[in-house]
Amino acid sequence: MEKCSKFIVKHRNMILLIATILLIPSIIGYFNTRVNYDILTYLPKDSPSIVAQDHLGNGFNLAGTAMVVVDDTPDKEVEKLEKEIAQIPGVDKTLWRSDIADLSIPKDALPTQLRDALYADNATMIIVTFKEAAASDSTMNAIEQIKKICSDNAHVAGFSAITADTKAMIDRETPIYTGIAVLLVLLVLSLGLKSWIAPLIFIVGMIYPIAYNMGTNIFLGEISYVTKALSMILLLAVSMDYSIFLLHRYQEEKNQGDSKEDAMARAIHATWTSITSSSITTIAGFLALLVMQLTLGRDIGIVMAKGVLFAVLCTILILPALLMFFDPWIEKWTHPVLIRPFPKFADWVVRHHKAILVVFALLFLPAVYCNAHTAQYYDLAASLPDELPSVQGTNELKDKFDMTTSHFIMVDDSLSASKTEQMIDEMENLDGITSVIAYEKFVGPMIPAELEPKAISDILEAGERKLILVNTSYRSATDELNNQIDDLYAIASKYDPDVLIAGEGNMTKDLIKVTDIDFKMVNLVSILAILIIIAITFKSFSLPLLLVLCIEFAIFVNMGIPYLTHTALPFIAGIVIGTIQLGACIDYAILMTSRFKEELSKGRNATEAIRIAITQTMPSIMTSGLSFFAACSGVSLIAKMDLIKSLCTLLGRGALISVIVILTVLPSLLLFCNKFIAKTTKGWPRVLDPKNAKKADASAAPEIEKADIVSAPADVNAAAVSRVSAESSMQRAFSHLIHPFAKMSSFKTAEGRC
Repeated sequence: MEKCSKFIVKHRNMILLIATILLIPSIIGYFNTRVNYDILTYLPKDSPSIVAQDHLGNGFNLAGTAMVVVDDTPDKEVEKLEKEIAQIPGVDKTLWRSDIADLSIPKDALPTQLRDALYADNATMIIVTFKEAAASDSTMNAIEQIKKICSDNAHVAGFSAITADTKAMIDRETPIYTGIAVLLVLLVLSLGLKSWIAPLIFIVGMIYPIAYNMGTNIFLGEISYVTKALSMILLLAVSMDYSIFLLHRYQEEKNQGDSKEDAMARAIHATWTSITSSSITTIAGFLALLVMQLTLGRDIGIVMAKGVLFAVLCTILILPALLMFFDPWIEKWTHPVLIRPFPKFADWVVRHHKAILVVFALLFLPAVYCNAHTAQYYDLAASLPDELPSVQGTNELKDKFDMTTSHFIMVDDSLSASKTEQMIDEMENLDGITSVIAYEKFVGPMIPAELEPKAISDILEAGERKLILVNTSYRSATDELNNQIDDLYAIASKYDPDVLIAGEGNMTKDLIKVTDIDFKMVNLVSILAILIIIAITFKSFSLPLLLVLCIEFAIFVNMGIPYLTHTALPFIAGIVIGTIQLGACIDYAILMTSRFKEELSKGRNATEAIRIAITQTMPSIMTSGLSFFAACSGVSLIAKMDLIKSLCTLLGRGALISVIVILTVLPSLLLFCNKFIAKTTKGWPRVLDPKNAKKADASAAPEIEKADIVSAPADVNAAAVSRVSAESSMQRAFSHLIHPFAKMSSFKTAEGRC
């Protein structure tokens, strides 16, 4: 790595030029990566609802449907509107009363089934089917065209319309999310660094990994809108530490009197292990999402793990050129550091560590209970703001036509008309069913074939199956609707054992089943992965349990707060938040533990060792945690979509809670369990005899004082002192994990300069 470091420094301008040129294909890849706005399509392909949905699309061309509700409009104008909609590219068919009965026939003379299906409370409904699925670009473009030709008294409703509005809102707000996150991270970095310029350089440096990550998503085919909205913010929040590590090590090397080139080369060499080791747990957390049956997890996991890897590489390859070029301005424009060590806080934690553990023990089970009983919702439309046109249209569809949710039931075409009518009668008697639309309801078994309405048969009959549309007053993802679907299966299976039921309701029902399993699997895999990494790092049985216990407690508190505030969370929160919070924040625990071990190895007793560990790592942990908190919480304040708002709120609050737990509970556990740790950890420093311990304690005082910004050298602020020391600890902790075959002598040489 030493030769590579010198090569990077020597050819830094060429590397920066190549990296900048690579931004061009990355930008092209970003704009050509398709975004999927329908989370339900991430269900397993063998789910009953997905099998039915595929048949609905391939057999009936009804994978994408919408309803246009027109208020207080003469039938002649509605007919004109229907014809205009039918001409829009992407629209397959339209169905209204003029396709079945001539307008010269009075509305009151129409069959009751037809009148009730198309008219209600001075409103009428046009059914629109599309050539492609609801989340396809063709369908969403068609819906936008429908909106343009509709007057103010016409509303586009249905799942396809909601998907189109989701796309428009995410595309409009994502740049705002990124801008807010950048500004707030800059603010936090300005508090934790002495330079006004360095935070700006870090943001410029982060442009490269973010662009590369988003551009290479084109090889995945598509990404979800959740990934698009959150990936930039998360990458900014979890990867900023790498830049800070490099800057502080570079400044520390320069203070040795070396040239900028030599200082940066050694900084790259020493920092490489720190940032790669720091990224391991974060990447492991994201990769745990790959075990989800709901492939949305794979989507988020791959994109974010890839992004962290790009961030590590760009910190080593690109950031050195930027730091060296702007070095004069970084050193010139400085200010006092506000995020600094607080020795009095460390003293308070040490004095009250038993009381802290009592509070921790008392809160643990209530936190677990609250976390387990936090309400979740699966109705994706419920996460959208009420002012969206599609939400208003869907609400009007519910109020006037009792069409809250629609089921598409497909049975064998050979089923006789009498059996079909018998089945329909049973369905109509179910609670919550507002209407059943079937071919037999309009024509009856005795009507000659030449008199059958072709417009209805074109939609309700296709291939070897016939379609029955069942409307219900129940909302998706409710127990009432899920039980109703079971009842519909039970009735239809008596007449056709191979019945298929498609629609948002059944897909959401399968979503609930899948995510319940995913939640357990993802959390188990992420915890096991982190336990193994920590066990290998420290060669310990007890430390992995203690460190993961602390972060899991922070997760339980974070996820349990909504229970106390009676707030329902989107279903994806329970799966994603715990994994990301564990993977991103476990670094804080490793940092604290590594420093504690380091101080013990110097001969200090456990009390002084933990006091120094808290003091010296506090600026690092606080700066990182506050950056995470600022980036996510800022977005949560402006996000209109509850799914994005909830995820960002949980991520930001989780980072803050993790910081508090790592600075209070973890030191208390380490101090209280030190003897047990020593027995269960290979190479853990033993407590010295009292005489040596007193000498070590006496030598600790100057180091703690050195951490105070007042006594620190003018060119090294408190955060820098802390991070260089923390970086050294992290290198020791992870050296054998990252470079198991490296020569320890060369590593110690690089490390000795810390």
